[in-house]
Amino acid sequence: MKKETVTGRLSCHRDGYGFVIPDDGGEDLFIPARYLRENLHGDRVRAAVEPHRGRGGREGRIVETLERGVSTIVGRYETSGAAAFVVPDETRITCRIAIPSAARGGARNGQTVVAQITAYPREGRDAAGRVIEVLGRPDDPEVEVLAIVRKHGLPCLFPDEVLAEAGAVPGNVTDDDRQGRVDLRHETTVTIDGETARDFDDAVSVTREEGGTILLKVSIADVSHYVKPGSPLDLEALNRGTSVYFPDRCIPMLPEVLSNGICSLNPGEERLTVTAAMRFDREGELLEAAFYPSVIRSDQRLTYTEVKEILVDRRKETIARHRSLLGDLSTMEELALRLREKRRRRGSIDFDLPEPEIVLDLQGRPESIGRAERNLAHSIIEEFMLAANEAVAAYLEERGVPCLYRVHEPPDPLKLRDLRDFIKPLGLSFRMKGDKVVPEELQRLLAAVDGRPEEKMVNEILLRCMKQARYAAENLGHFGLASPCYLHFTSPIRRYPDLVVHRTLKQVLAGGMKKREQKALAARMPEIAELTSRRERTAMEAEREIVDLKRLQYMEDRVGEDFDGFITGVASFGFFVELGEFLVEGLVHVTALGDDFYRLLEKQHTLVGEKSGRKYRIGDRVQVRVDAVSRVKRRIELSLADVPRKTAAVGIASRPKSGKRSASSAPRAEKGRGRGPRGGGRRR
Repeated sequence: MKKETVTGRLSCHRDGYGFVIPDDGGEDLFIPARYLRENLHGDRVRAAVEPHRGRGGREGRIVETLERGVSTIVGRYETSGAAAFVVPDETRITCRIAIPSAARGGARNGQTVVAQITAYPREGRDAAGRVIEVLGRPDDPEVEVLAIVRKHGLPCLFPDEVLAEAGAVPGNVTDDDRQGRVDLRHETTVTIDGETARDFDDAVSVTREEGGTILLKVSIADVSHYVKPGSPLDLEALNRGTSVYFPDRCIPMLPEVLSNGICSLNPGEERLTVTAAMRFDREGELLEAAFYPSVIRSDQRLTYTEVKEILVDRRKETIARHRSLLGDLSTMEELALRLREKRRRRGSIDFDLPEPEIVLDLQGRPESIGRAERNLAHSIIEEFMLAANEAVAAYLEERGVPCLYRVHEPPDPLKLRDLRDFIKPLGLSFRMKGDKVVPEELQRLLAAVDGRPEEKMVNEILLRCMKQARYAAENLGHFGLASPCYLHFTSPIRRYPDLVVHRTLKQVLAGGMKKREQKALAARMPEIAELTSRRERTAMEAEREIVDLKRLQYMEDRVGEDFDGFITGVASFGFFVELGEFLVEGLVHVTALGDDFYRLLEKQHTLVGEKSGRKYRIGDRVQVRVDAVSRVKRRIELSLADVPRKTAAVGIASRPKSGKRSASSAPRAEKGRGRGPRGGGRRR
């Protein structure tokens, strides 16, 4: 009988085993370490499903390597006698890279280098490679950032032809540019962003009308006017897929002459835009919407802090500076509250997920880490951007044109059932119909635990039930937003899918698409969706890794100190604790829990001591001591402050990838520029 096979991407664990993540979705296939001697993390493979071996899931072995996932490795150059190796920084790549003497590129022992793989591992033989770049000392902050950039293959420099094309774009709006556009230069329009933002791709204006309706105009930079399909600029933007944000820098999708220049809605300067004009009633329901190319002149560049000082703090000095905008800002507040309430009624899921704010010194080292403030001003812009995205999605969906949707599929029913069983003893519940749950039920659950001791615990576990949002050529809806139709329209400076949506929308507005054009566009959409989703995941991983690195640097001077925290995850080897003060996470290994044997109750998210009966459960508050910090091993070792430590913690593992967070439904993704990473991946 022919064996069942699975084709997909290989995701390895630092302990040697791995999983094949199927291309077509479905259950991951477990691959034991003994079948991974010739493969690396990231390879695309075909695996045969083996007979069930009692592991609680399917098991397989790799029968064919279809595509190698990595061709270069970032790691530490080490010598041992006459031999030399590169030890990968990526812990999921468990083999060393042997470096022949003629291929060492001047590297010295202990330096961080980039190695190109020249031979992949075989049975009984390490991979081989050559050093192609020496980055420098691993403790140099700049080298640490460069290592992460190289590891994720992020392109830092634009090709000459791309820079030449961008440089040839006029720096001002011309008479020809204004032709066929609605002139909004006379309307009061503002941008609201973070203090350190440098590119402004959205501007808003409001009009209060008779009968209580409010007209909202969201004008988005018309990047598509300057970046033509198939041009060097366009191909480079597609390859990058998204801008990447670190605490001290940005790797932009477009050259700065565009992103910070003619495509940025700078105050007092004419700019080309695409406007979504939406009229809402007193309940926040959309009555009608219109879309058109436009030209605007932003009146003010406001910050989130200034808007908060005006609307919340009522600070006299700030009010006096922006007195002419008080009426408009008050109307914006009223509309945003209407829209937020409408989202709440339909079941949109809002996780309370604090974001880290990292302040660096002149040497690039973290000076402080705190919780980034979120206030009414953030909510105003967030609601307006969500509304514009939905309105454009509905408009294009109704016309049946090929489109690039932002989709978020329903959560895993098995995980939801486990969650339901877990919260039942707490007097909590939610309804499921078969394998399905409506978003309203989960939002009701979050509301029920708001302010309760179990709030953190329930938020953490529910978050892990969620799937990751992605781009797709078909409309699958957005579960987290409880939206039947959603896409990204509001940030074409930093996201390629938004640029694709702009082109589609403008083509429809200009008279529609011929069948031949629709067919050609439809054929390209799945490829663009897959590529941009992959680029987004890479950006999120790099951003998260940089933030984690800065957290490690910050905690190095706090070894021996005690902190309050709460348990964010449990595993057979210990539990993870977030230090509430700094949003920093470390591991309490089971060997740091005293003389006892601890069992993992997986469905209860709890570790239980067999002798003591002591329980450690996700969401529990604990006091911990920082025992050690290792940037090389990317880990913080903790122990409980009130438990005598009998044995030194060894072999501390990282959080299992199966416990990865997917905050795809958190409403923090539309804005957030100027704080470094855009919400740690919290992209809607």
